[in-house]
Amino acid sequence: MSYPPALDDWVDTLLPALGLEQGTVDVDAVLELASTAAHTVARPAAPLTAYLVGVAVGRGVPFADAVAVVTRLAPEPTS
Repeated sequence: MSYPPALDDWVDTLLPALGLEQGTVDVDAVLELASTAAHTVARPAAPLTAYLVGVAVGRGVPFADAVAVVTRLAPEPTS
C-alpha cells in the first residue's frame, strides 16, 4: 500500500511517545484494516474499527486474529 512519507515520521514520533517500541506496528496492515472498514461499512468506521482492534489487541487478542474478525464480519464492498 502506498502512503505519504510523512506517515512514517508520524509513526516514528508517536511510538515512543506512547511507550511503544519501534517496529511494533504493521502500518500497511492497519491501513488495509481501515480501508476495509471505510469501503464496506462507512468512512467513519475506519478510525472506530482501528480503535476497537487496538483495544482488543491491548487486552491480549493477537492483531492477526482481530483483523481476521473484521475481515470476516465486514460486508461485501459496494461499487
